[in-house]
Amino acid sequence: MPNPTEPSPITLVESQVRAALDGFPRYLADRPGLRRAAVAVTLVGSAGSAATDVLITRRAATLRAHSGQWALPGGRCDAGETVPDAARRELAEELGLALPESAVLGRLDDYPTRSGYLMSPVVLWAGPVGQRTEHPLRPRRAEVAAVYGIPLHQLDVEPNLLTIPESSSPVIRIPLMGRWLHAPTAAVLYQFRELVLHRRPTPVAHFEQPVFAWR
Repeated sequence: MPNPTEPSPITLVESQVRAALDGFPRYLADRPGLRRAAVAVTLVGSAGSAATDVLITRRAATLRAHSGQWALPGGRCDAGETVPDAARRELAEELGLALPESAVLGRLDDYPTRSGYLMSPVVLWAGPVGQRTEHPLRPRRAEVAAVYGIPLHQLDVEPNLLTIPESSSPVIRIPLMGRWLHAPTAAVLYQFRELVLHRRPTPVAHFEQPVFAWR
């Protein structure tokens, strides 16, 4: 018997997500001193029959920057490369998940990071993934220690906002698997939750990152 306190699984369909993103007045940051980067908000699962998940990675402990932290697949845009193309390339390089251009559903707000990047989130539709599907995951172990499919109902929570002496802006974090997911990933997924699940175009670029991510 289902636990009455357990949130119900959330299932999205591709057209629903695309419609929410199509009408979104996206914030485009003008920060020429920052390097452009793209991250992939990748939706997986069998639409109509199974819960929809978002792919999140745990960065390898051997990486020089942000080792061991949770993150969305992504990285710096190459010269002449569009943000959606960079997100798809990074997803393929980190997780072995190659998606066509048609998998791009839209984009969320730009987010300036403390480590010198202008992060642009791209929402992608992958459908079913796994070893018995046409989209098996093959994480690149030099970069990815683990990959998780996080059910959307686990992200459909109110964020925890902290004040710190180093900044006048609130630090955003959300609970995940008994720990905390911090910005910038927390900010990106909170905006996705607000927009796609609740149709609220909530800005997030003002949210702060924890001090340990300022490098």
